[in-house]
Amino acid sequence: MRGPEGSIRWRVILEPDAETGDWAAWWPELPGCVSAGVTEEDALRNIREAIELYLERDPIELSPGARAREVEL
Repeated sequence: MRGPEGSIRWRVILEPDAETGDWAAWWPELPGCVSAGVTEEDALRNIREAIELYLERDPIELSPGARAREVEL
């Protein structure tokens, strides 16, 4: 879903830990994209960073004749 200024809005799950009171956060569409925080606000800030890191492009080496292209969703 597009937000203000063309940003993309992502659905994240926040869940309090009954034992510690800390908050767990994860992005269900990307396995392994998880974070946590002492407060709900901390968890939201941390999951934003986790999403940015998860989506960060890794450098790749292309074989001769291979082409890299971008697609828009």
